[in-house]
Amino acid sequence: MNDAYRRLKDRFARIALLGEAQAMLHWDAAAVMPPGGAESRGEQLAALAGLAHELMTSPAMASDLAEASAEGEWDAANLALMRHAQSRATALPTALVEASARANSACETVWREARAKSDFALVAPYLAEVVKLQRESAAALATITGLSPYDSLMDSYQRGIGAADVEPIFAAYEAFLADALPRAEAIQAAKPAPLPLPGPFPAATQKALCREMAERVGLDFTHARLDESLHPFCGGIPADVRITTRYDEANAAQALLGVLHESGHALYERGLPAEWARQPVGEAAGMAAHESQSLIVEMQASRSDAFLGFIGPRLHAAFGGAAEPWAPGNLARHWRRVARGFIRVDADELTYPAHVILRFRLERALIGGDLAVADLPGAWNEGFSRLLGLTPPDDAQGCLQDIHWHDGAFGYFPSYTLGAMAAAQLMRAARAALPGLDDSLAQGDFTPLRDWLREKVHGQGARLGFQDLLRHATGKPLDPADFISHLTERYLQG
Repeated sequence: MNDAYRRLKDRFARIALLGEAQAMLHWDAAAVMPPGGAESRGEQLAALAGLAHELMTSPAMASDLAEASAEGEWDAANLALMRHAQSRATALPTALVEASARANSACETVWREARAKSDFALVAPYLAEVVKLQRESAAALATITGLSPYDSLMDSYQRGIGAADVEPIFAAYEAFLADALPRAEAIQAAKPAPLPLPGPFPAATQKALCREMAERVGLDFTHARLDESLHPFCGGIPADVRITTRYDEANAAQALLGVLHESGHALYERGLPAEWARQPVGEAAGMAAHESQSLIVEMQASRSDAFLGFIGPRLHAAFGGAAEPWAPGNLARHWRRVARGFIRVDADELTYPAHVILRFRLERALIGGDLAVADLPGAWNEGFSRLLGLTPPDDAQGCLQDIHWHDGAFGYFPSYTLGAMAAAQLMRAARAALPGLDDSLAQGDFTPLRDWLREKVHGQGARLGFQDLLRHATGKPLDPADFISHLTERYLQG
């Protein structure tokens, strides 16, 4: 490790601290900030983004990157990631970075009102400004990365995965879904309807249960918080993870499964290698990798027969009523029910990828200039009808339902389905490595799965790219066949 590399580590630690401050301000804005604070918050975020960008693009940074050398696998990977980050940053003028931060903050604030009113026209001009700035950023990044503009944005979320990789995977899944969805619906219709779960479900009871289940998964609340927000998310920093959910007293599953999902994200952040904290190599391996961790907890483990046998009696004790509705088989008919619907975050795992495929196609068109923001609602409804045979009745259940585009996150959506596929692949490998895994889950014990994930995924940080991380954990790169096998076993075997 030479002096230049040491200086780089100090600079990247300072940049990471600015990012941590931004993360906490984002959480505050989503969870507790009063509406009147939005304009000031946008200025704060823009200033922090500008400071971080100035540090990243300073002449001293470029000079040290030219001189730096590092020995050992982790240091070499860290230096490579530093160079990757700096090359992307130099493509973007500070003024563009700050303008994007302001536009994203303003658009996100208006989106909350537009969604509540189902009024796309209210947010359309703000979204148009966000898209314009994203196009400028994508074009600038493309000159440095050598990728297409859209792939340059995808690279922000998952290195090494581009549209050309995703397109055939999504096309194959669309073909699978066209056959599998009506088959799954027919199999489901031939079975007895699930018994209603006896509500209502008091929010206070849900909160206590959600916290208990997050702790069961392994979340340490001396380093975490559970709060409420319009859109459930995991934020904060590895030492202070913030997860949120939303409560519906007519539907306890929404909050509970949401917390299990976000707890998977939180465990990843908490399990990152502490010795590489605030260094690029100490970060998560990307958003597809991150989604694999939330989904292995929520979809693979928490909806398994074994865990349903554990949680059923807990739900019965918490909410009362007859015991039969809380039996594992009845919970499975509720929590593993296939139902075409409009809302992505409420979708079952068979139809969920269709929601992602739609967004992938639309955001590529928006960034490529082939779709105007004003035409988004119509394009959304047409695409949704083609994929799932439904037409959203309003924009709140259509193009206004997600925060992502309104917060400037373009190129993110493919990570959801890539993560679902990776989760199935990781769970298959975990079951092979841990023969008693289902016995543990039946006791509500996630420790064996958590420890395996910490070794194979969390503790690897960003040392490995997405495909190499899967090779390390499972012995092969992403294999969508494992996801198809999982869905077939769960939904298509009568």
